[in-house]
Amino acid sequence: MTIPEPPQTPDPDTTRTPSAGTLADAQAGNTAPAPHTAPVGHTAPVAAPVLDDGTYPALRTPQGRGALALDGSWHQISPKYVVAEVLLRVILLVIVAVGAYAATTLMSQPWPWAWTAAGVIAVGILIELVILPRQAKAIGYMLRADDIVFRRGILWQRMIAVPYGRMQLVDITRGPVDRAFGIAKLKLVTAAATTGVEIPGMTEDAAESLRDTLIDVAEMRRTGL
Repeated sequence: MTIPEPPQTPDPDTTRTPSAGTLADAQAGNTAPAPHTAPVGHTAPVAAPVLDDGTYPALRTPQGRGALALDGSWHQISPKYVVAEVLLRVILLVIVAVGAYAATTLMSQPWPWAWTAAGVIAVGILIELVILPRQAKAIGYMLRADDIVFRRGILWQRMIAVPYGRMQLVDITRGPVDRAFGIAKLKLVTAAATTGVEIPGMTEDAAESLRDTLIDVAEMRRTGL
């Protein structure tokens, strides 16, 4: 669990509060500072190295005019998320096929349109499987001085900034398939339902480390430390 250092009184002529990107780059051995400057008295939580263990090496971001960009260091999810989602969709395909077979052959009054409906569902699932790896590489989150930023999507982009002081609940969920692959989903709940964030496909160690860090930082922000 990473706990941010208490803020110190800066010298206005010589000191600047480092951004989340600067702290994360320092841990990674990079020397290039991020241009984002936090308000005086707030420092970004130091990102634990476990957040980047077993994740994608680089965030897939949109290019060209109008592309969203932020200063700082992005953290990504585990590639095991794609494998788990593929397995879940294969199971769904099997269930749909079995249901269509039962509806057309085993029932006293067969439903001739069952295979048509099953085919439509199967096409939709196959399209999801094709674009799933691309979507997974575009999921990322960034720890900044006053908030955590979550982004996903290439064509339809979504980016949410959740202030630490407004977090009410940080929850970790693991389904049976998630546990089999050692991943988890971290959910951030705030007073406004529209600003809730779910980060899927995190390794279990990363999810627990981020949960503990966010709880500590949120408590410090609410108490004014």
